[in-house]
Amino acid sequence: MGERIFQVDAFSSEPFRGNPAAVCLLSHEPDSSWMQSVAAEMNLSETAFVVPRGDRFGLRWFTPTTEVRLCGHATLASAHVLWETGVIAESEVARFDTLSGSLEARCSAEGIVIDLPAIRMVEAELPGGATDALGLRPRTVRRTAEPEHHDLDYLVEVATEDELRAARPDFAGLNRALKAGVIVTARSNTSAYDFVSRYFAPLWGIDEDPVTGAAHCCLAPYWSERLGKSEMMGFQASSRGGVVGVELVGKRVRLTGRAVTVLRGELTL
Repeated sequence: MGERIFQVDAFSSEPFRGNPAAVCLLSHEPDSSWMQSVAAEMNLSETAFVVPRGDRFGLRWFTPTTEVRLCGHATLASAHVLWETGVIAESEVARFDTLSGSLEARCSAEGIVIDLPAIRMVEAELPGGATDALGLRPRTVRRTAEPEHHDLDYLVEVATEDELRAARPDFAGLNRALKAGVIVTARSNTSAYDFVSRYFAPLWGIDEDPVTGAAHCCLAPYWSERLGKSEMMGFQASSRGGVVGVELVGKRVRLTGRAVTVLRGELTL
């Protein structure tokens, strides 16, 4: 019998929205090259690999081309699968050991709440060519303060949501100019959301990620400082779109979202 695999649309309450993640429930941890091959085969922004470790679970995330140190939507998807399949009860907290330390997920009336590290950003400038490749006029630029602990990202605020939505980056040029992911954000046009964002990561094999939990670990402290509030609602304005509840709690970020399973299968290899 093979290992179970699922495809889950995370940060969405309906199928074919939010961000799809593959989740593999494994009986043991295979080597990294096998996991990378499965992620390339699935060809989604992230594939999560979940391995039982007593009352906890090992959790690793791979894009089609590389392993990453933090992925929010695939963590939410993994917890959803553990509860949906009865591996753990919905009343239990899902606890994961990851490259970003210990992470937790729990069920609430609003959806699944995942507890992740807040990622501090510092003032920066975009390297030459990156601004042209983005095709945007930045108001402010930040970058990950501790790239030795978190994947390197730049955060670019633009003046309006309309400008953000209209952006059509040159992804090849962006990858040449900037060996990092780029979060673009703006205040929301509507009262339904506090801010909007998009995330571009051709370096990781993902031109545009539909809904990015890890990016909201940067967005939470950034917008909390600007808006003077710790609880906010974000919308990631990709073609699929996704809603992310955000709460900044000290050096942690709690993200809330829903998830829908769209596929169940078995890896035969």
